[in-house]
Amino acid sequence: RKAALRCVAQAGGVSSAALGRTSGARGKSTVLEIVQSGGWLMAPIAVASVLALGICLERAWALRGRRVAPEALCTGLAEARDLAAVPMPAAGSSDLAAILTAGLGAAGRGREQMKEAMAVVAAQVAHGLERYLTTLGIIAAITPLLGLLGTVVGMIRVFRDLMASGPGDAAALAGGIAEALVTTAAGLGVAIPALICHRYLLRQVDELVVALEGHAGRLLELAHPGDAA
Repeated sequence: RKAALRCVAQAGGVSSAALGRTSGARGKSTVLEIVQSGGWLMAPIAVASVLALGICLERAWALRGRRVAPEALCTGLAEARDLAAVPMPAAGSSDLAAILTAGLGAAGRGREQMKEAMAVVAAQVAHGLERYLTTLGIIAAITPLLGLLGTVVGMIRVFRDLMASGPGDAAALAGGIAEALVTTAAGLGVAIPALICHRYLLRQVDELVVALEGHAGRLLELAHPGDAA
């Protein structure tokens, strides 16, 4: 009797362990499995997510205030009482330095020439600040469409299989629909943060451009005080 009980206990332990492994395997889905279940359209969505993350990180680093307009240079320009007191910026040290260098170089040619010289450099600076943001906006716009396309393609496949095999297997039908919806979820998961970052970074660029224009105007007034704008 004891031997039989031991055998039952051992069998029960083995069955429980096997059941635990099976349920654990069913309950866990790796990222790769989720991507594979969404079909081939998950590939461009995954690439878009990597690009969006890289652009957000790069622009967040590039649009730092102290990199575009260093505090020491802004303070020196604000406290200057004449053109001679304006601190000479190191060439290429910042975007504000590039604008001020162009203005100082054209200060002796009149107000309009100085203003035009700074405007040309400022336009180049503004273009550089907006670098990659168009790509980020495109990613935010097309990833939901890619997700929707993947869902439509998946639903077409599900209903085609349903026509071939009949409506008897409801579980397979539900699983196929769930897999088809993976691409929509993935597309929205990429698009929402990309859109938020895109709007935030555009706002950051606008604020920096306004600040740079203010500093350029301050230099212009120091060089040609009292002249007509």
